[in-house]
Amino acid sequence: MKATIKNFLSLESSGGIILMAAAVLAMIAANSPAASLYGLFLETPVEVRVGALKIAKPLFLWVNDGLMAVFFFLVGLELKREIVEGELSRPANVMLPALGAIGGIVVPVAIFAWINAGDTAAMQGWAIPAATDIAFALGILMLLGNRVPVSLKVFLVSLAIFDDLGAIVIIAVFYSSDLSTLALIVATFCIAILAVLNWRGVASVSTYILVGIVMWIAVLKSGVHATLAGVALAAFIPMRDKDDPDASPLQELEHDLHSVVAFGVLPLFAFVNAGIDLGGVSFADVLHPVPLGIAAGLFIGKQLGIFLICALSIRFGLARMPEGANWGSLYGVSVLCGVGFTMSLFVGSLAFENVALDTRRVFDERLGIILGSLLSGIVGYAALRMSLKD
Repeated sequence: MKATIKNFLSLESSGGIILMAAAVLAMIAANSPAASLYGLFLETPVEVRVGALKIAKPLFLWVNDGLMAVFFFLVGLELKREIVEGELSRPANVMLPALGAIGGIVVPVAIFAWINAGDTAAMQGWAIPAATDIAFALGILMLLGNRVPVSLKVFLVSLAIFDDLGAIVIIAVFYSSDLSTLALIVATFCIAILAVLNWRGVASVSTYILVGIVMWIAVLKSGVHATLAGVALAAFIPMRDKDDPDASPLQELEHDLHSVVAFGVLPLFAFVNAGIDLGGVSFADVLHPVPLGIAAGLFIGKQLGIFLICALSIRFGLARMPEGANWGSLYGVSVLCGVGFTMSLFVGSLAFENVALDTRRVFDERLGIILGSLLSGIVGYAALRMSLKD
């Protein structure tokens, strides 16, 4: 039994499978006699106080603001490693996923905006279909096993990282409000300390983490979303130890965090955010402009934006087809990028957090996220299965 569990956890697709299981469990909990207990769990008050400093939030916000900062920290570590020493350090490998990511952001946003034009409240969700769930999309791709060329996997991961980078910029610029000058000064001071530590070649990860925790609290209090502290911290983790050139503090930390995020942070996030009460939901609710715009943006917008931009880039010689891939597999990956799930749920929680409850009852953006992600996952998998040779 232990060997079976160990083999499952070693699979690259296992993270996506557990993520899906957590989402299904949340749906079951929200639509069963345990729904009230599920609601109480989400609203459990959690408070941390040190003298006059107090952070008091319900449990689901600790997950969204706290644990998701760990996820963004890992994304930042992956991005830095890829840029410094990985696939993104080679200009030839950057162009195709970078251009694809642009198309994969612009077209879904345009579709959502077209469907929801004129509705100010609804337009707050314009960025929801712009994101890609790395764990889920990669998990589905890895279900195809050895048939997947390494270059295609690299393309998907690189494109998803660029997508997430775009989401980070969107969160920082459009979903920050009521800024606190004092808190921003403290956060800036923390960044300066991190820069000095990196410049002096300090390799102790715990030192960076300690400063990062202070920075996270400052960013949380500043009005800028706290998850951005994770990305900022990752930028200063040293790639190499000056006293031991073969050691990489960044890669060691990335390796240690991968399982924690894949099997802990993301499934818990999915569990606290995917619980939709389907009681009384009708076909008309699904066709409400908000969920419809999100579903269309993810399923139609992602594949159109990514595949068309990539195809034009390859045809005009701006980029090259991933080695071992073909037009069918490139299309399949483009569709697969419409699996927004955790990232879309996260952006949705920010977009509509200040919308009145009676207004939100008219629609539920999570319907569109789940529908668009589900369609993208099924169609993307089918397209890849048909185009990749055994």
